[in-house]
Order: sequence, then C-alpha cells, then structure tokens
Amino acid sequence: MASATPAAPDHNPDVVLVVDFGAQYAQLIARRVREARVYSEIVPSTMPVDEMLAKNPKAIILSGGPSSVYAEGAPSLDTAIFEAGVPVFGMCYGFQLMAVALGGTVDDNGAREYGRTPLAVTKPGSTLFEGTPAEQSVWMSHGDACSAAPEGFAVTASTDVVPVAAFENDARKLYGVQYHPEVLHSTHGQQILEHFLYRGAGIAPDWTTTNVVDEQVAAIRAQVGTKRAICGLSGGVDSSVAAAIVQKAIGSQLTCVYVDHGLQRKGESEQVEKDFVAATGVQLKVVDAEERFLSALAGVTDPETKRKIIGREFIRVFEQAQAELIAEAGAAGEAVAFLVQGTLYPDVVESGGGTGTANIKSHHNVGGLPDDIEFELIEPLRKLFKDEVRMVGQELGLPEEIVQRQPFPGPGLGIRIVGEVTKERLDLLREADAIAREELTAAGLDREIWQCPVVLLADVRSVGVQGDGRTYGHPIVLRPVSSEDAMTADWSRLPYDVLAKISTRITNEVADVNRVVLDVTSKPPGTIEWE
Repeated sequence: MASATPAAPDHNPDVVLVVDFGAQYAQLIARRVREARVYSEIVPSTMPVDEMLAKNPKAIILSGGPSSVYAEGAPSLDTAIFEAGVPVFGMCYGFQLMAVALGGTVDDNGAREYGRTPLAVTKPGSTLFEGTPAEQSVWMSHGDACSAAPEGFAVTASTDVVPVAAFENDARKLYGVQYHPEVLHSTHGQQILEHFLYRGAGIAPDWTTTNVVDEQVAAIRAQVGTKRAICGLSGGVDSSVAAAIVQKAIGSQLTCVYVDHGLQRKGESEQVEKDFVAATGVQLKVVDAEERFLSALAGVTDPETKRKIIGREFIRVFEQAQAELIAEAGAAGEAVAFLVQGTLYPDVVESGGGTGTANIKSHHNVGGLPDDIEFELIEPLRKLFKDEVRMVGQELGLPEEIVQRQPFPGPGLGIRIVGEVTKERLDLLREADAIAREELTAAGLDREIWQCPVVLLADVRSVGVQGDGRTYGHPIVLRPVSSEDAMTADWSRLPYDVLAKISTRITNEVADVNRVVLDVTSKPPGTIEWE
C-alpha cells in the first residue's frame, strides 16, 4: 500500500516539530500550535536529530511523558538538538530532559504535583511570561522535580514545592516549563505557547486552512497526473471534505462512489445525493451493496472482526466500481489507480500509528484495510484534526449541513449494534437514532455536543412493562459526548427534560425497545464508540 499524501511538505520552512516522548498530550500540543496559526508535526523521540533538522524546523517542542528521566530505558534525546540553533521548548518530561542534558539538577525530592497547581512567576517580564499574571493556575503531572537550572538559564517561575518550575535562556533560545501549558486547565497556557512561537522562535502566525488546500491541491495533482481516482463518499464531514479537495485538484478525473451498504442512519443516502452533489457537482456512482454487507456480517459479534469485514467489503466494492468505471471509459480511459479516504489524525493515532500509542481499535481506513489493496491511497486530511477539517470545508464552500455534521463512523451502525448485525436490528436502531437526533436538534444542542452515538444492545434483553403487560425488550444506550478533537472526551450533561423526551419517544415509538440508558463514561477510560 502506498503512503498517503502528507498534510504539508517536509520542506515547509515554518514547521514546528513536536517530539513525542509517549505523552498523552502530544497530539494536543500539536493542535495548540496550529491554533496559534503555525503548522506542526509530531515526530517520535527515537527519530535521529539529523533527521529532525533535515525537516528544517523553525522550532522544536519536547513533550511530556510518563517516565522518570533517570529510569532505565527512559526516552532520551541527543544533546546536539540544543546546539543546532533551533529554538526548543521543553514541557514537563521534556523540561526535565533539557535540565539534565544541559547541566541542571533533577531529583526525586518528594515534590510531586498533580492537577491544578498555583504557579508564581518570578520574572514577569520574561519572554514566556510577559503580560501574564504573577500568580496563575497551571496543570502539573510530575514526580521528579528540577531543583537547579542549568548554567546561563534564568529561573522564571516556581511553586510552593518546586524551586525551578520554568527557565529561559534567550541567548540560546531554549525554554522550558515543568507543567502542561497545552491543557485548558493551565489558565494562560496558550499565551505562554504563543510567546514561545512568536517571541522566542520568531515565527509569523500565517498558517491557515488556505495553506492546507493549496498544498494539498498541488501535491494531489503531482501524485495523480493524468490517472483517475475514486473516493468513498459517506456524506460525513471527513469524506466530503477529502473529496472536495481532490475534486478541486483533478476535477473530472475523480468519481465519488457512495456505497449503500445498509448501515447508514435514516435519510443519509438522500442527503448525500442531494446536498453534496448539488454543492460540488461531483460525479457520483451509487452502489447497492446492502445484501453483500449483511451476508458478510452474518453471525459475527466480535467488534474488531466486524470492523475488518466492513473495511474489506468497502475495498472489494471499490474494486468492483473501479472495473465498471474502466469499462465505461473504454479503451481510451486512464487507469483508476487512486482511492481517496477521509482519514484523520486521531484515526491514525488510535490505530497504533502514533508514537508510544497502543492499537485501541482498527479504524476502517487504517487497520481495517486488507493487505492486498490494489489502490494507491490519497489521504489529504491524514494529519488534521476534526475542527481543522471543518475549517477546510468552509474554505471550500461546502454547505453548513455537511461541514457541521456530527461525526459518524465509517462502519456506520454496524459498530453501534453490540452483537450480530441484522436488517431487523439495523431498522430498529435507525428509528431510535433518528428520534435522538431530532430531539437534540429541536433543543438546539447540535453544536454543544461532539456527537451522540445511539447504541443497541442486541444480545441483551430486559424486563419491562408496556400496555399493562410484561415485555422483554432491548436496551438502547445514549452516548452524548463533548470533545475538541476526539482524542479525549467527556459525557455531555444534557438537560433532563431533553433526555426524558428522547427516552419516552424511543420506548413509545420503537418496537422491541423497553429501556433507554445513559452512558456517563469519559474517554479515557472508555472510547466514544462502544465497538
């Protein structure tokens, strides 16, 4: 399988590298840098420094991490990075790594700090802290602590138990803080980060979604040439924006394929043909594959197996569509050699593509693809977060109904049925899902929640009373969550009256459902989807 088109070329002169030491927040750091209108990429801590420098970074950020700098096998970094003349900003573990590497002292003195912590700024006019309060709340998560800064470094902040909570060396453009400025709990964290980017590193905040579109259009034209591409269009934000970028690049060389696999929500097929085609004028080929997918999923209950089956069948349907398109084009037609996918950065990370990350679940575009795929992939959104994708969609002029649509998984309702997927169960879940969406929209809550998966516990039944009689029906789970980028999420505190109306309507209007429950689990420990 060929590698995807990068979100920005390696020679971008304004790239900031985020070196990942296994931090849970590495992706968030990269996202915060982009919010400052500066392009960022994550690289593993195992990458040789000369390879990092070959990317010509304007700055380097060292992430946090779970290790002690003194632990056996703890991630390390070649000290040559501090002599390269590139501005460096260390956070938490990265801060301690800098301190030790440059001659400071880090020790286990019992000065552990976790969660919100008061920070005292000792040099208010410093590069990082100028214009911020002398006392501010920050988010700490550390055991070891820096007790002495390296020679030539000014100590710029401390806490009640940590004498060196931040240091700066303007001459060498080296900076560090013990806490996590990237999380919202650090009240002035974004300002500190921007001070490093703009003042410490001298980077101009000029990266925009226009840059993304322009770079991708040029890269895709070079990649595709005169050949043709197909795109799996689901009607969701990701595939729609990916398709719109590729169409802008190669026009009529792109054909979108909508697979009617029977796993869609109510009204989705009509939305794709009406809204997206009307907005873009893209060529659309509809493939009726419901029977094929349901046959392949018959008897399957394991969620990973379901994901892989759905991913496999998608590719096989695309191959069928490819053959039909070539036949239609005749002898003069160019080869359909490329498959466009709306893979996002969180999809890659959760499928084991991030540094130090486990394979949480196979994404249908990543771990769910068969090894013998015949297409070369085009993934213009592979390094973008969802909010960035929405901005790109707005830049391309896509309608609000598509750009602001809540996330919906590529495998569709197939992974929202816990148990075997059947036509009857899909129809039942479709109705329950439609009711939940209708009531959330009516209450004006669409923009306040990230998404609300509606889950059918198909292999579970519970006793109920309906119409003065005993019932033995299925439970439906509501999973409303709030998130910025799906890397982490919390359950949404929906108004009780809205929840009550959804529950009443589902139990009254959907056959074989006699109970509605609310999932109040955050991510982590749970994932947003149940399967």
